[in-house]
Amino acid sequence: MDRYSIIENKNKREIVLLKSFPCIWGKCSFCDYILDNSDSEEEIDRLNFEVFENITGKYKVLEVINSGSCFELPLKTLEKIREIIKGKNIEKLLLESHWCYRNKLKDMRDFFGIPIIFKIGVETFDYNFRNVVLNKNAKFTTPEEVKEYFESTCLMVGIEGQTKEMIDEDIKILFNNTDFGVGD
Repeated sequence: MDRYSIIENKNKREIVLLKSFPCIWGKCSFCDYILDNSDSEEEIDRLNFEVFENITGKYKVLEVINSGSCFELPLKTLEKIREIIKGKNIEKLLLESHWCYRNKLKDMRDFFGIPIIFKIGVETFDYNFRNVVLNKNAKFTTPEEVKEYFESTCLMVGIEGQTKEMIDEDIKILFNNTDFGVGD
């Protein structure tokens, strides 16, 4: 599995896929990321520290993704990211978080001390489909609620049971909320 890559087109950045503790929710019906975690902090840190050796700071932007939220990364991994930010002159960080951590985002911003773009897997703005069919447990009702906490949303398109009308509505919502950096 490739755990390091460079995004060379829009929003140039380095991106790492890290191992973490299991997702706090871990019940989304569509998720296969859930298999890429561990209960062994030592195993997680060992793998993540190997991945970190690839980071150059080339674009001064680093995106960190894992099999859940950034809050499921061990403290040693988070401290190493902070060390890399300083050592490689990283100026912007992109992190992912589940809706349930929305009130802890400031803690992570304070920890790293640089601008952070928080991404959330909204999947769809259709409340029923998101929470009943996909079992996402993200119980917001409007895009404005999401924007209170997150700067970027990720949508899923083409999910079994999703209608063309639902997709059209999600796209309409994004076009009417252009401050969301969808998927960046």
